[in-house]
Amino acid sequence: MIAIASDHGGLELKTAIVELLQQRNMAYVDHGTHGQDSVDYPDYAALVAKAVTSGTAEAGILICGTGIGMSIAANKFPGIRAALVHDEFTAQMAHEHNNANILVLGGRLLSPEQGRKLVEVWLDADYEGGRHQNRLDKIAALEQP
Repeated sequence: MIAIASDHGGLELKTAIVELLQQRNMAYVDHGTHGQDSVDYPDYAALVAKAVTSGTAEAGILICGTGIGMSIAANKFPGIRAALVHDEFTAQMAHEHNNANILVLGGRLLSPEQGRKLVEVWLDADYEGGRHQNRLDKIAALEQP
């Protein structure tokens, strides 16, 4: 299950990605937004982050104008590894090395085709574990009070 959400700046790209998920017969839940009215991205980042941390979703996809705001907001949640990616290499590394459980995209920076490709690369990559797990354990330790 993939949880997906965007603000108004990412709506067009989110629509293209939802179509991709449907084509791949992947289960997903669309947490909005569904219109062009201005909304606050932290609200949508929280919906997806909570879905991932609760286990109701295996992973998430967030989209705002640049992806920066969604990344900052989602990474406030313990256990979330939200990665803002811009190209195929960073999408692949986000999964293979960082085991990113939320992919973040900039809706005003990527075409629908580019965004769909980055999602495909991220979905198709596998976490490598090994030396990378030690680093993720150190990140998780930073979340402890």
